[in-house]
Amino acid sequence: MASEARLYTFSPETTAQLRKFKLSTSRDSKPKARIYVIDKNTLEIKQEGGETFTSLEELSGELPENSPRFVLLSHPVVLKSGRASTPYVMLYYMPVTADHKMRMIYAGAKELFRNTADASKILDVVDEDEVAAVEETLVAG
Repeated sequence: MASEARLYTFSPETTAQLRKFKLSTSRDSKPKARIYVIDKNTLEIKQEGGETFTSLEELSGELPENSPRFVLLSHPVVLKSGRASTPYVMLYYMPVTADHKMRMIYAGAKELFRNTADASKILDVVDEDEVAAVEETLVAG
């Protein structure tokens, strides 16, 4: 991870945003998601657009068809056991049509972003349908 930390960067503002987002969504009754992008020239990881999404449908409509993204998602669910939970996960969005260079850039930063954002797990998704099905994955445990 040391080499990734030297290659990819987070601004102090982004690091603070990541922490604040996790803390502010832990007890939320609605899903919340933010999209993050890697600047291919500077390799800085930052929030894309500044918007917080409140539904998986809205989120999936904003993801590009040909470019990878990282998504942080806090989604309240009722587990099969009947217990309420709000998992905080990272979606690793990698469409099959993504450029090979961008695939490599995002693959290299995957674990660094997860660790910096303090997400509990990573869910790999490749299209809008898989993003919409994330809630089922979270309920299953």
